[in-house]
Amino acid sequence: MVRLSYRSPKTEVRESKIHGRGLFATADIDKDEIVAVKGGHIVTREFLRREITPKLGAVEIQIDDDLFIAPVTEEERELSMLYSNHSCDANLGVRGEITFVAMRDIRAGQELTHDWAMTDDDDYSMECKCGAPNCRRILTGKDWQRPELQKRYAGYFSAYLARKIARLDSQSPTQA
Repeated sequence: MVRLSYRSPKTEVRESKIHGRGLFATADIDKDEIVAVKGGHIVTREFLRREITPKLGAVEIQIDDDLFIAPVTEEERELSMLYSNHSCDANLGVRGEITFVAMRDIRAGQELTHDWAMTDDDDYSMECKCGAPNCRRILTGKDWQRPELQKRYAGYFSAYLARKIARLDSQSPTQA
């Protein structure tokens, strides 16, 4: 079968200390270089929760309030996975809705991670085990609303969340 997602030839999937398998750089990657592009089917939140998550686990990327991109069958799961684990000290950001780029220069051997705050607007809370010095300990689907993360990841949020952040900023009272 044809891969549904793109992973740079400068990457490989192998065992991760963060979680199961992870995506690692096999060669140096320059800042803003494309590392991966998520592929799959566009599905609604209801379909995702009813049909996909119970069978395949967390395999999606959110692209709008009620839209996600995900595989829909077990056969497609491996073909769509990026294996970019979450880290509170991420080195990948998002360009557009589904393209993951390096936020800084990355050296060969480093694990390639993104912060779920860049893509998720959902109702969940879970313990984080990324091990980063700046680990938040608890991740939520609303972390994108945290001002310190908006500042840290400016220019690297999914377009969907960047629009939400811009709307919030336009509603904020002007500071004197």
